[in-house]
Amino acid sequence: MKFSLFAMAASVLLSSVLIGRPAPEEKKSMSVKKITPVLFAAEIEPCVKFWVERFGFEKTVEVPEGGKLGFAIVQKGGVELMYQSFASMDKDAPASTAQAARKGPTFLYVEVENLDSVIGALKGAEVVMPVRTTFYGSREIGVTDPAGHYITFAQMNAAPQK
Repeated sequence: MKFSLFAMAASVLLSSVLIGRPAPEEKKSMSVKKITPVLFAAEIEPCVKFWVERFGFEKTVEVPEGGKLGFAIVQKGGVELMYQSFASMDKDAPASTAQAARKGPTFLYVEVENLDSVIGALKGAEVVMPVRTTFYGSREIGVTDPAGHYITFAQMNAAPQK
């Protein structure tokens, strides 16, 4: 049996209406104000220290959890990172979400103006990717934070690698 293009489009539209989904050509608008990663860690304090002491971030929020931090926010300019402890996550979220948080690590790509100043601040950090220039013209270095999350710092506009 052959269907015309019109019949197929009508069928898609009708099925969308019947199951409550928007038709494929319908678009929803959304205004994104900010996206902030939440990184999970066994201990928050070393992670806060990493960003504050090395890169001049400010700890803007801290939530105690027993004798330690359960949650903290560090911020610099328009950049913000949240850290939450696994123990805090265990209390806040369903078991399946808490288990997923432990599967990490997270990978962050951070564009900076001056990679050399970042490299100077990274002394003593675990370098997992030595300085390189990429095919897309970025000079980069990769490290891990104290919780084991991977962070690539990149300065754009370097000469592309051939």
